[in-house]
Amino acid sequence: MKELNLPAYDVKIRGTRERPEIFDFLRHRFVALTPEEWVRQHFTHWLTTEKGYPKGLLGNEVALRCGDKTLRCDSVVYNKQTRPLMIIEYKAPAVPLTQRVFSQISAYNLLLHVDYLVVSNGLQHFCCRMDYDRQTYHFLQAIPDYELL
Repeated sequence: MKELNLPAYDVKIRGTRERPEIFDFLRHRFVALTPEEWVRQHFTHWLTTEKGYPKGLLGNEVALRCGDKTLRCDSVVYNKQTRPLMIIEYKAPAVPLTQRVFSQISAYNLLLHVDYLVVSNGLQHFCCRMDYDRQTYHFLQAIPDYELL
């Protein structure tokens, strides 16, 4: 897998060359190792080990219902009252972070109404803070530590 702009960690991989799996420490199980999953696992490890995000307040592959359709957020960060605070959308390193990616995460936010939206392809990471009063958003210089959310 491609080297990312995230710290390395002790990755647990199993399976075959054709069907490798990586251990997801949040879901407590092995999942298919895709380029996007490689980014997700590195990003969530970074959030918990470097940025102080509690494991118990971070969820992967969070299902959302919109009528008869089910959407899946790549990751959601919650506050201590389990209110969603942040949606994170991951892409494979080869996928550019375009307006289409921001449109996708914005659609999820119509349902969750979070304070922060984050997109990452493992090489680039963008975070914006929503300003619902002014109906706008502001890009931040860095992903905030959990205690600053």
